[in-house]
Amino acid sequence: MDTLMVRKIDDLGRVVVPAETRRLFNIHEGDALAITVENGGIVLRKLEATCTFCNSADGLEDFKGRGVCAACREKLAAI
Repeated sequence: MDTLMVRKIDDLGRVVVPAETRRLFNIHEGDALAITVENGGIVLRKLEATCTFCNSADGLEDFKGRGVCAACREKLAAI
C-alpha cells in the first residue's frame, strides 16, 4: 500500500494516525505500537499480545498483567 498521508507533529511530539489507517490495521485506542528506525525511516507496528514465556499468541489469558498461553499454563501447573 503506497498511500501518502501527511500529518504534522504537535508541540508535545504527537502525531495522529489517520482513522482509515487505524481501521486498515485494526488499531484501537489503548493498543501498543512499536516504534523502530529502519533504513533511515520511522516504522510503526502494532504489537500483538503474546505469551510471556514462549511468544505464542494462541489461547492467551491474563495472569497478573501478563499474557500466558494454554501450553505454558499447563507446564506451570505441573511445577
